[in-house]
Amino acid sequence: MTSKTFAEKLGQPSTGGFINGFIGVLIFSGSLPATKVAVLDLSPAFVTVARAGIAGLLALCMLILFKEKRPEKAQLLPLMVVAMGVVVGYPLLSALAMQYVTSAHAMVFIGILPLITAVFGVLRGGERPHPVFWLFSILGSLLVGGFAIAQGVSESPVGDLLMLLAVLLCGLGYAEGARLSKPLGGWQVISWALVLSLPVMIPLMFLLHPASVANVRPDAWIGLGYVTIFSMLIGFVFWYRGLAQGGIAAVGQLQLIQPFLGLGLAATLLHEQISFGMVGATAGVILCVAGSRKFAKKNS
Repeated sequence: MTSKTFAEKLGQPSTGGFINGFIGVLIFSGSLPATKVAVLDLSPAFVTVARAGIAGLLALCMLILFKEKRPEKAQLLPLMVVAMGVVVGYPLLSALAMQYVTSAHAMVFIGILPLITAVFGVLRGGERPHPVFWLFSILGSLLVGGFAIAQGVSESPVGDLLMLLAVLLCGLGYAEGARLSKPLGGWQVISWALVLSLPVMIPLMFLLHPASVANVRPDAWIGLGYVTIFSMLIGFVFWYRGLAQGGIAAVGQLQLIQPFLGLGLAATLLHEQISFGMVGATAGVILCVAGSRKFAKKNS
């Protein structure tokens, strides 16, 4: 009886949502570094349309293979909003920002993305978190932003503006996609959003293709491959499912951990040193995520 109850608890939407959401955040944590590497040799516009175009073709194959039903007419406009936010808006604006700021500086803005996602969750998803939720959310955002600023990052008004617009569109796309995930399914939402963008992305991909690839280093192609396969498609399969299961506001707070996961990956892959400040800030953020999860739903 005890084991059955425990298994049932593991299957609860809240728990499943946080597990799927964490996997999505783990995948997304490599997006900014991979984008930074890609735009060193490839134009931001090409990186944006190529990642969307290739991922869109893969998504189309998946939809055909599993014989998925087409979205209803009423769902087309919300899907276009998703495409505008996470297929075009965030990838393009963040890629442009990488020409002006470092990926570490961009983490300041990733730190406020959970708060923006929660706001759009309230506006578009009808969620009503407990007032204490907002306290944990703002505190977590301040911890992330403060840690990034403490790293001694440079400032660029143009890069800052681009990243601010990027996270605004990303938060909108996250919330709208989560809302659609309930009737359509998580991977179906990002797949249909990518497919809807194909008529524009495929021609642009060939139009913006570099005239010569001789000077494009393998690292740039690897970066493009990562943001195409993982950031643009696989990550959203887990992320949208997690948001739909556990709630936009609650699961969205997992994004607070994303900058630290990115630094952790850099330490593992590039052998960079992890400071005690990073460990302390990460611990504080995890506590904020735990607190925000507890107060994600307002008591009636």
